[in-house]
Amino acid sequence: MDSIPLLDLRQQYQALAPELVPQIEALLASGYYIGGTAVQQFEEAFAQFLGSGSPTPLEVIGCNSGTDALYLALRGLGIQAGDEVLTSAFSFFASTGVISQVGARPVFIDINPQTFNLDPSQIARHITPRTKAIIPVHLFGQPLDMTAVMAIARQHQLAVIEDCAQAVGACWAGQTVGTFGEVGCFSFFPTKNLGAAGDAGAMVVRDPHLAKTLRILKDHGQSQQYRHEVVGINSRLDALQAVILSVKLRHLREWNGRRRSLADSYTHLLHGIPDLLLPSAIVGGNSVWHQYTVRILGDPTRRRDRVRDYLQRIGISSRIYYPVPLHLQAVYHPLGYQVGDYPEAERTAQQVLSLPFFPELTLAQQKRVASGLASAMQATTT
Repeated sequence: MDSIPLLDLRQQYQALAPELVPQIEALLASGYYIGGTAVQQFEEAFAQFLGSGSPTPLEVIGCNSGTDALYLALRGLGIQAGDEVLTSAFSFFASTGVISQVGARPVFIDINPQTFNLDPSQIARHITPRTKAIIPVHLFGQPLDMTAVMAIARQHQLAVIEDCAQAVGACWAGQTVGTFGEVGCFSFFPTKNLGAAGDAGAMVVRDPHLAKTLRILKDHGQSQQYRHEVVGINSRLDALQAVILSVKLRHLREWNGRRRSLADSYTHLLHGIPDLLLPSAIVGGNSVWHQYTVRILGDPTRRRDRVRDYLQRIGISSRIYYPVPLHLQAVYHPLGYQVGDYPEAERTAQQVLSLPFFPELTLAQQKRVASGLASAMQATTT
């Protein structure tokens, strides 16, 4: 019996090849590989995709990765040494690494265990005179309550940089995530709901002046060729990636809809398994289900890891996102964070397990995953 992968991009490529290959070949034949029409067309199409529900026009600025998008957003907003930036204690390291890269101090917020996202009710008590910005993360495709976040940010005059790496197309209160704050940052890493064939990313802004600043920063700090106003970086979106993303963007709504159906199916199939907590979409939002992540109760890390090992032995892939919360990463030991500072993030890191999840996943495969997980949970009760 074939194993069930966590993700299978080959199926996606095979389905898209008749549409994708001619456009890739045309781009290669053109000889224009950096910038140009391909990048501009993708930026415009992505702005239109995100613009539904947005109160003002959007400008999309392509860049090299989602990490670069976050870093450039901080630079563009003037965040620097001595400043503090709030973000989730439970996320991929890029969400906080960029804060350190600009010389600022990351200040973590504990999460809501039902959504995996930072808990807005915990934000205010972490704000100090040095706090300049907040990076809310829309984790696993689940939108954060941006109404609450923006109210706090405006009250305290904080810039908002949305980390939408895993949530392209998700909505809160009818508005697409990435369009609430000063900058929305997106990753198009191949495993994302909208994935390139390598690293790629984008920033979304409304303020034309900020957009101009970000375009300068991502191109060696030059406003025109060989005229450098600031020290920037080289973070351009390759034309080849733009072509691939433009093709895939046309299918994104369908894929996200399929993900929602798969999530509903998993929830039905897994319902009632003892010691298994299932994810659910936040009320008021529209998740795009980047991952389907369950929580395994019982003896914390050891049981979760034994369940994962059991699944692996029977040919079912799974993955732990993320086993060590950010405040306990070795690089942040000098900041003085301790075990117990963010109990929900720490507990979640010991329990989470993400199951196979991609639009081409079949019901038969889901039934096999559900049966295997039920067996794994039963086998690890002691």
